[in-house]
Amino acid sequence: MNYITDILYWISSGLLVPVVLLLIFFFLRSLLLLGGFFSQYLTMRKSGIMLQKEVKQLTANNLSTLAERLPKGKLPVVTWISKMLENRNSPAKVTFLLDEYECMVERELETPKMFTKMGPMLGLMGTLIPMGPALVGLSSGDIASMAYNMQVAFATTVIGLFAGGIGFVVKAVKQRWYRRDMGMLNYIADMLDENRDKQL
Repeated sequence: MNYITDILYWISSGLLVPVVLLLIFFFLRSLLLLGGFFSQYLTMRKSGIMLQKEVKQLTANNLSTLAERLPKGKLPVVTWISKMLENRNSPAKVTFLLDEYECMVERELETPKMFTKMGPMLGLMGTLIPMGPALVGLSSGDIASMAYNMQVAFATTVIGLFAGGIGFVVKAVKQRWYRRDMGMLNYIADMLDENRDKQL
């Protein structure tokens, strides 16, 4: 039995370095994610409000000139609206573009979703692995070893929760943005269908 427990201990101890390296990677990647999100937020705040205003004022009479009134910027939804207007006479193409946008949204949300789940998971692993040596140090009176392992345990917890928190906030806000964008795209698609029916 001791042989089996020793093997488990060696395996778990060997996982500490990969877990710490992954946590460092997740920490750095979460900073990049936060920076990209902040840049996207500024663009969304400026151009998104203008786009919403144009869509709310959209009617069958001014639908044909919507492409000219779209805000200039890097909003993905503006690109999709332009594509839909270019293919207004093809219902199949418009439907395909809507599906394509949904796929793009899923890809965009994959990274923050992964951070939300993997950050705390790796943080917990980084906490539990050093606890064994810390308890051994406590039982043998080696306070220095115990303190070092506890320091590693707490640090990995903090980094894992930080990465998970960044992922959760980014995912929640982006989901709200994409839900609103999807609503606008569906509304424009319905308007195109109505215009097409009137022309028949």
